[in-house]
Amino acid sequence: MMKIKYLNFLLLLVFIIVTLIACTTSNTPDSDNTTETSPVGKLTMIGDYGDFVPGEIDDPVHDPALFKDGNTYYVVSTGILNPQNPGGIYLRKSTGTLEGPWEALGEIPVPEWTHEYNHEHLWAPQVVRNDNTFYMYYAVSSFGSNNSAIGVMSTETPEDLNSWIDHGPVITSQTGMDFNAIDPSVMKDEGKWWITFGSYWTGIKLQQLDENMTEPIGEVYDIASRPNVQHNPIEAPTVFKKDEYYYLLTSWDRCCAGLDSTYKIAVGRSESITGPYYDKEGVPLMEGGGTVILDSHDNQIGPGGQDYFHESGIDYLIYHYYDGDANGVIRMQIWSMDWEDGWPFFN
Repeated sequence: MMKIKYLNFLLLLVFIIVTLIACTTSNTPDSDNTTETSPVGKLTMIGDYGDFVPGEIDDPVHDPALFKDGNTYYVVSTGILNPQNPGGIYLRKSTGTLEGPWEALGEIPVPEWTHEYNHEHLWAPQVVRNDNTFYMYYAVSSFGSNNSAIGVMSTETPEDLNSWIDHGPVITSQTGMDFNAIDPSVMKDEGKWWITFGSYWTGIKLQQLDENMTEPIGEVYDIASRPNVQHNPIEAPTVFKKDEYYYLLTSWDRCCAGLDSTYKIAVGRSESITGPYYDKEGVPLMEGGGTVILDSHDNQIGPGGQDYFHESGIDYLIYHYYDGDANGVIRMQIWSMDWEDGWPFFN
């Protein structure tokens, strides 16, 4: 009888312990480094940045791009909107880690030549390194216009805001042309520098740059378009190479509308940098193809304006979104990408 009572007691004790463990697990809140399951699966983020407040002014992070010098990571982003005093490209840094804390360094001065475009800020920067020199490409325009330009600055000391030397416009477009010279992204492939650019109009373009990285040369390639969607809403191209493929990331649909934004990120790939690019289903990107890998989810509304960064065998996606839990504050996100059958996804 004692053995039976003792056995029953042990069974009851095991039941209580298992129940407590289950309850504790189910009630443990997600950490700051995870989000709920979204349409693209479980998303694991590196960090959630962007709510900087230098002085008393919110400092949003729009169109972020990431680069590194030594042990320091830098992020450049679109300047603060100001019709009277247009905002220059904004610079931040984090020492030793992508997780921050990120320090706001301020604005890189606006070049004088850009004012002829009647802009209210500089847009969508991207930085690449060539030897010891950093080149920053940026867009100049007014919203909804293709009277636009892509400019470039360079420096060997990126943290010094006044050290950036401007080299003027690289590519320009005017009213009546069939493309828009904004949203530059530059990469090196087999010793040649290439620039992708474009927004709406007839879609995304690609062209080679000269050895000085300041002049376009050769043929202009059409690499992505959405001809069957009103206004052809495709922009913010980023090309990178992984293994035998070149990947093209683009932002689709409506940007810059706060919590009403419908931005999302799509991908295609090609065996050649000049295309043709296809999505996961084999649809050409020039015919509207593109596999959406990131859409609005949870509090993250309208993710887009992306950049790509690779380090220590990890591929990172950097982008902005509007925070649905904070009245649409613009934040920056850095997430690692997983791969399956040669296609990126988030897990």
